[in-house]
Amino acid sequence: MVLGSYKICMCMQMNYNLSMNTDNTLPSVCITALQNHLRPVLFKSLCDPTRLSMVAYLATLDEPVTVGTLADLYGIDFSGVSRHLKILREAEVVTASKQGREVKYSLNLQELTGTLRGFADALDFCSDSTK
Repeated sequence: MVLGSYKICMCMQMNYNLSMNTDNTLPSVCITALQNHLRPVLFKSLCDPTRLSMVAYLATLDEPVTVGTLADLYGIDFSGVSRHLKILREAEVVTASKQGREVKYSLNLQELTGTLRGFADALDFCSDSTK
């Protein structure tokens, strides 16, 4: 299933890149609504089960955590956790703040929920505009 979800995400990104602008079956207002809210980098960042689990874990916390905390929790070396966090940070899913010598990470909940709600609203808009 993990490999399947990765393939789905890669296909989503390729399909978006190749056909979003040239798909004549969708109304132009629908294409515009989706393009305004569709961020392939976000969906790609959430395709990995470890990163998705990290997002869920960070959602339960009241304070930021270090790479070491996540490495201990997931049994992954520091470089692996750092790589996952870099991808999540580039997708604006998490934020990083330096506190002394440590970098602490927290979920960028407002940005994440806003983007996902915007995408869901765009899908609703497209559904309504094709009826």
